[in-house]
Amino acid sequence: MPPLGERLERPEDYAESAVAPIVVLLEDIRSGVNVGSFFRTSDALRLAGLALCGYTAHPPHKDILKTALGASDHVPWRAFQDAAAAIETLRSEGYRIAAVEQTAGSVDLDTWHPEPGERWAIAFGNEVRGVRPSTCDAADVVLELPQFGVKQSLNVSVCGGIVLWHAVHHIGRP
Repeated sequence: MPPLGERLERPEDYAESAVAPIVVLLEDIRSGVNVGSFFRTSDALRLAGLALCGYTAHPPHKDILKTALGASDHVPWRAFQDAAAAIETLRSEGYRIAAVEQTAGSVDLDTWHPEPGERWAIAFGNEVRGVRPSTCDAADVVLELPQFGVKQSLNVSVCGGIVLWHAVHHIGRP
């Protein structure tokens, strides 16, 4: 097994390596390209895996394969009927839940400082509708990425890269 902090050389090393205790929860993501991007980001940050909820595409969907560039072959993932089922399972495994959405009670990402070693599942929602209100209500915290443009919107996988890097930075690298 590669030592902590070292780059993995082979896909088969992923299963045997230490991972950051973060699960990406994707709720009703329309685009397989976005799902593939989350697989790549999860590989790059060596995350614990993905929870694919609702109608989110699953590997081997062709658009996932196009953008995942092989990451979907070794980054663990599980399918769930909906985010509520995923949250129930992840909580039972010791994960806290964060949702990423613009709401009245959301917390700016730069003020969220998860503790080293904490286990978090971070929910990202549909490209048009975002994270469902029921998922936000079930979360321990709702995070918002401050934005200053007219659209007040980022592509979900771009937002994911920023939020997930922030989480790994605070929780600790694998």
